[in-house]
Amino acid sequence: MAQVTVTIAGQSYRITCAAGEEAHLERLAASYDSKIEEMRAAFGEIGDMRLHVMAAMTQADELHETRRRLAAVEAELGRLRSSSGDERARMIEARLAEGVHKTAERIEFLVRSLNAAGQGQGT
Repeated sequence: MAQVTVTIAGQSYRITCAAGEEAHLERLAASYDSKIEEMRAAFGEIGDMRLHVMAAMTQADELHETRRRLAAVEAELGRLRSSSGDERARMIEARLAEGVHKTAERIEFLVRSLNAAGQGQGT
């Protein structure tokens, strides 16, 4: 296992991760730190814990919305698969599959971001 030190809201956290994931974890921490700074700019100095909670809730909301959109795309893909086998339907299916893939990547990014934030609090 590898370790990486990240800084979030001015605090350093040492986090264990899989070998090769260090840069990814650093990007996630930077994203979360940016979200906290965004909250700080919007709401002022309301306390670090509140800023962390608000940033985490914002990212959780983004994850929820992404999952909802993914479910809608998967449902549409299912309807297309069952309705027609013509070339146009296959092209639409390919585009939807690409959208599902991109949405899944976004969900994974958000989950890792939330997990990293949770790990950073306990380390």
